[in-house]
Amino acid sequence: MMDPVDPGVPRVRWMARPDAVLRGEEVGAGPTYLLLHAGGERRKVWAPVSEVLVGAGFRCVAFDQRGHGDSDGRPRALSPCAEDVAAMLRAEPPGCVVVGASLGGLAAVAALADPATRARVAGLVLVDVVPCLDPSRVRRFLAAGGLTGAYTLLVEDILGQVPQLRRITAELDLPVLLVHGDTGSSVTAEDIDQLLSLAPRTTVRSVRGAGHLIAREQPAALARNIIAVTTAWHAPQ
Repeated sequence: MMDPVDPGVPRVRWMARPDAVLRGEEVGAGPTYLLLHAGGERRKVWAPVSEVLVGAGFRCVAFDQRGHGDSDGRPRALSPCAEDVAAMLRAEPPGCVVVGASLGGLAAVAALADPATRARVAGLVLVDVVPCLDPSRVRRFLAAGGLTGAYTLLVEDILGQVPQLRRITAELDLPVLLVHGDTGSSVTAEDIDQLLSLAPRTTVRSVRGAGHLIAREQPAALARNIIAVTTAWHAPQ
């Protein structure tokens, strides 16, 4: 007789894509959060966030996005990243909450253009990112943080898709949570107003002492905000 699996121990996941193999892990048991990291990060950044979520009775799944961490492939455009997210969601039970930081959030929005993908999702959490990006301000923000160079092609592709990302967001019939930092955040008051105009079912939370990379800087506070707002999203409608 096999010993029961301890849900608190991470389990290895991998996913074959047409041009890449994505590697990740899952931990916990219960309603699921799909955690999508920011550009230049890797899935391990979610570990302290997952610890809080798992302790509250949830299951977390996190992959290294293509070209990051243990996953191969090249992140040159948003579309393949979005297709990866759609494939991740197809591998999960319906009713998943998607949590996307920066690149992860934009890839999630792009993936939700597909009605079949949207139908599998209970809600969307955007972590210090909005779909209504201002290209000039984004370029300045990334340059100031030394985040250009390796991702120039991806950044320019994303900025060229802002009208599409806005349209998708306006058509979402899902609850949205925006969690942004209070210092050094990439999100402005104008961004928040635009998001609320596009997606009126949006809740906005600020995390004290966090900038753009909230999962790294204030993981417990991020997790608590996610739990407070999104637990009800998992409930049967």
